Amino acid sequence: MSGPVFGPVDGEDWLVVIDAQFVFADPTTSPWGSPMWAETVPRVADLARAYGPERTVLTRFVARPGLGGSWGRYYEEWPFALVPEDDDLYALVPDLVGRGEHVVTAGTFGKWTAELRAIVGEQPALTLAGVSTDCCVISTALPAADAGATVRVAGDACAGSTVENHRHALAVMALYGPQITVV
Repeated sequence: MSGPVFGPVDGEDWLVVIDAQFVFADPTTSPWGSPMWAETVPRVADLARAYGPERTVLTRFVARPGLGGSWGRYYEEWPFALVPEDDDLYALVPDLVGRGEHVVTAGTFGKWTAELRAIVGEQPALTLAGVSTDCCVISTALPAADAGATVRVAGDACAGSTVENHRHALAVMALYGPQITVV
């Protein structure tokens, strides 16, 4: 991995900030909180400033227990998350409110959704940042790359569930070069 990415490669790429929400921001507030988030969020904010709000998309995870299948068991294990999507738990962290003109909300880990594609295009150049590297970031990067997107993962602007899991997720995504590059 090289140093942090400070802005877009060209005027056509997008910054997608994955799930910069209170539920992931503090391990003392939520069992999903990343111990890395406090040191990571300033880097994410720097990237958002460099890209500007017009080229930045913020995503949000919200509970969608009606998805069925394995999600039923998932929410049996994590019932604290079964709150309305406008609950403070799912709010964006203050450092990133207003940093993107677009907000995509999904009930799945991966954010490579029809709503995101409608904003960025079917085969865009993306820079990903956010939380959790080992869950929602990797779950967005892999299907985006598989669909033909060119994906850069700003490793220093991602936070994992643990430092070790963060490193493992970055290593896995690096295996997908040149479709995914970790910078």
